[in-house]
Amino acid sequence: MLSIIQAAGWPIWPLIACSIFALALVFERFISLKTARVAPPQLLDEAIAVSKDRLPSKDTVQQLAQNSALGEVLASGLQQLHAHPQSTEDELRAHMESSGRAVAHRLEKYLSALATIASAAPLLGLLGTVIGMIEIFGSQSGAGAMGTGNPGQLAHGISIALYNTAFGLIVAIPALIFWRYFRSRVDGYVLQLELSSEQFVRHLSRLRSK
Repeated sequence: MLSIIQAAGWPIWPLIACSIFALALVFERFISLKTARVAPPQLLDEAIAVSKDRLPSKDTVQQLAQNSALGEVLASGLQQLHAHPQSTEDELRAHMESSGRAVAHRLEKYLSALATIASAAPLLGLLGTVIGMIEIFGSQSGAGAMGTGNPGQLAHGISIALYNTAFGLIVAIPALIFWRYFRSRVDGYVLQLELSSEQFVRHLSRLRSK
């Protein structure tokens, strides 16, 4: 591997940095987008059960907010009722939608960086290819009338071109796959948050009218 990196020349170092950065982003997103940290399956039912007859205590609401991203959205509705008991259903919905937008923004964290790497890596590989081709033509510029170039420089230029092109694709393809995967996962979570918050708003509206 070290010999390949040395043969590819300096253009491969930005690609290596991109690959390390992309790997770190993928690892972080896998941890942050776990279902237990975003939308635990039974959390909505538990929140409705706890607030079935009356508003839960502020400590309970705080624990709900710290449970997960969905818990934070649901807790925002309870916090609104604690602060403003006469809030209308539209006011509750608006407050929870505001909280949901903030949560959705956090779920999308680093996805744009991963998409940038997926787009930039082939271009960096192309840059290495161009530099390799420049070295190829440069090695021929001193050739005499017989047209004999330097075979060593010619081979080196070709290796730079091919190694960088291949490495650029090796970095870009997994980054694109993981970006699409995380993008789809976030979209699913956002839809789940919207449906859960709408159901909870109707529950809170009935609770407020008691």
